[in-house]
Amino acid sequence: MKAMTDLLALADINATSDVVGGKGAALARLARAHLPVPNGFHVTTTAYHQFIVANDLTTHLTAALAQLDASRPMTFESVAQMVSDLFARAPLPPSLVQAIDDAYRALGHDVAVAVRSSATAEDLGERSFAGQYETFLNVRGTAAVHEAVKRCWASLWNARALRYRAQQRIAPRALAIAVLVQEMIPADVAGVLFTAHPVTGARDCVVINATWGLGDALVSGLVTPDTFVVEKASGRIIERDIVEKTRMRVCGEEGIVEQSVPLAQQRAPALDDARIVELTRLGVHIEQLAGMPMDVEWTLAHNRWAILQARPITTLG
Repeated sequence: MKAMTDLLALADINATSDVVGGKGAALARLARAHLPVPNGFHVTTTAYHQFIVANDLTTHLTAALAQLDASRPMTFESVAQMVSDLFARAPLPPSLVQAIDDAYRALGHDVAVAVRSSATAEDLGERSFAGQYETFLNVRGTAAVHEAVKRCWASLWNARALRYRAQQRIAPRALAIAVLVQEMIPADVAGVLFTAHPVTGARDCVVINATWGLGDALVSGLVTPDTFVVEKASGRIIERDIVEKTRMRVCGEEGIVEQSVPLAQQRAPALDDARIVELTRLGVHIEQLAGMPMDVEWTLAHNRWAILQARPITTLG
């Protein structure tokens, strides 16, 4: 892969958290373990720093961040907008453009991809930045990928992230951000799996949330998912809560579209028992590799599983 310090293959042994962020490093480990992670590549933290230096953005960032005032909440919004505008106007260095274009085309002709932020302080066991940075789904074409990468970088400085870091007393200069570009999975079913009970803390069961279509409908709160609780040791389903699911999000010709769930599926379970057992085994395997309880985002498309993210559960005692 061209410009190896700027881009890395998904499963590259050098894809550590300081190089590709927490999310990227976790998925790289799973890919090396031959788990079903969608193919793709990392735009590394080196590329982010190269972009900052090439456009002389450090001075502008420092000036913008100096305007933050915790006693004036609107300063977080105004600073975030200033940074977003700076990044939007700044061009990618030509060598990075070529590297991204080569890696994107290697995935396939005009293939749809998910472009996802992966910050260096993200998905850590002691704190979670879940949902703070941007993800762009069903992105097609090199120009759109370039734009999505820059918008992911800018999201390191969005208002929500700035507030959180101020509360956690995390120094801005201690951070960097990578971007993960992966083949887009047009999910039939998607959801989240917890390898420990997120409410009771029980470690002997898996909790699965599942809904029709893409998982961002669940994450955004558009839908209430089906819930299954499964014993790890036996694979026995000990609780199930099937809800009416009337809306879903799917891949459209351009971007993501929301639509009605077909009537026959609205009251049907999103996963049958055999799939629930398969997914439980997959979750337990991921937990064993990580050595700790995990929160796993997954999809099922054309009868094939895909793992989109795996991070430690930070809410357990």
